[in-house]
Amino acid sequence: MRSTGEAQVIYRPWLILLAAIAAVGMAVPAQAETYPSKPVRMIIAFSAGGSVDALGRIVAAKLSEYWGQQVTVENRSGALGNIGAIAAARAAPDGYTLHFATQSLAVNVTLAPTADLDPVKDFEPVMLVATAQDILIVPPDSPFKTVKDLIAFAKANPRKLTYGTLGTSSSGNMAVAVFAVSNGRLELRQVPYTQSSQLTTDVMAGRVDVFFPTTGAHVGNVVSGRERALGVSGPKRAEQLPDVPTLGEAGVTYPDATTWYALFAPKGTPKEIVAKINRDLEHILALPEVQELQRKLGFATIGGPPEKLGAYFKSEIDKWATIAKDPLFTGQ
Repeated sequence: MRSTGEAQVIYRPWLILLAAIAAVGMAVPAQAETYPSKPVRMIIAFSAGGSVDALGRIVAAKLSEYWGQQVTVENRSGALGNIGAIAAARAAPDGYTLHFATQSLAVNVTLAPTADLDPVKDFEPVMLVATAQDILIVPPDSPFKTVKDLIAFAKANPRKLTYGTLGTSSSGNMAVAVFAVSNGRLELRQVPYTQSSQLTTDVMAGRVDVFFPTTGAHVGNVVSGRERALGVSGPKRAEQLPDVPTLGEAGVTYPDATTWYALFAPKGTPKEIVAKINRDLEHILALPEVQELQRKLGFATIGGPPEKLGAYFKSEIDKWATIAKDPLFTGQ
């Protein structure tokens, strides 16, 4: 009996360890099954009113309905988007903080690097949600009726024309810079804003000469005549603006520089939770009302697994690394 008792003493710690390992293995799937069990925070690194905020709020609202838990949008602008990104990356990796980002997250690796953030190492990709066409806008009373008119004036009058942006790494600045580099290295003066609403107001009032946002928040202004659109990016016209030519149709060069929107989670977020968020996003993006809303705002749904975003994000970092070093990107 004594030897049996000794055997029990010897093996009991191993049994406890095996049970603990098994419990850990079962905890994550169980956690994913109950996720989310409390409100979720979605950080957007730009102010309210822009395209990333508009689409992010659509996603947040529909996830709130689907999950039965509030998904709250938190706008954390500043430092070209780094402030919001750093706040999201430092959050607990439990799925209750997400980062809804645009390509500035990739551009900042070159344009505004910081020791506090490495987006490849600090985030788990969740989904490439959508893309949008860029739209070249001027004030309603602008003397420029065509894109070629604007280019001719800019070439003859270096740095006389101003263009508004929401920061050097914002999609609007990148669009202008790519446009300027591709059409004779046009020299325009950047006027940075912190609020999308104020920039739009100044464009409509003629205090800024050029603006190159995505179509989403500006279709209504163009249709109503409060802004004039000279062209849109992409191989075909925007469905919402059939009378506005593509930049190619307008006879100018504008390479593929698609504005994109994606969801990330802090590094270390359990794979099962990332997979659940991805599946649920696929569901809500396929809803007819979401499809129609995105169509009206000029967004094209992409979707796909986290691995698709991961590979695309790394390719975007490489692409912008060669472009963003050009002085035209910084407005210098």
